[in-house]
Amino acid sequence: MSMKIAIPTILFSVLLISVTVNVANAESVPEWIKNTASWYGEGIVSESEFINMIKFLIENDIIVLEKDTRVPQKMEATIIIPNGNFDVSSSSFYIPLNLEIIVGTTVTWANEDTVSHTVQSQDEFGKVIALFNSVPLITGDRFEFTFEEEGVYNYFCSFHPWRVGVVTVK
Repeated sequence: MSMKIAIPTILFSVLLISVTVNVANAESVPEWIKNTASWYGEGIVSESEFINMIKFLIENDIIVLEKDTRVPQKMEATIIIPNGNFDVSSSSFYIPLNLEIIVGTTVTWANEDTVSHTVQSQDEFGKVIALFNSVPLITGDRFEFTFEEEGVYNYFCSFHPWRVGVVTVK
């Protein structure tokens, strides 16, 4: 019972602060708002009546909730396939070899090598899976994929299978 009263009381306290700040030319919080909160705390007003009262206050701009007006930034990352990546004896690897990103990031693989490459997703056992798979990328081509779920994603080049990379999504 005390938890039932505590959570709405905290919510209403926050709303009262918002009313105090946002009500135009208000000297103080209207007495009827204080009474309704008190009555709910005492069990005189039901939870649905209390919620409807808060809904009324919000819908009639008595309580003005701040809206998040920030434009979500497009999250992007790039993996470079550097020149020399095709050579078995080369020390060229994907740059970065293990890209760490957050959910919702679009990753672009950019082929800067002098030969074609592919980007093939694979499971933890090295088997190609149909998650993200590019066509052959000639020099200057790009391939994009947006990662919508957390996990560790392995990939390789089907022309040069010794070239493997990882995208870690948190």
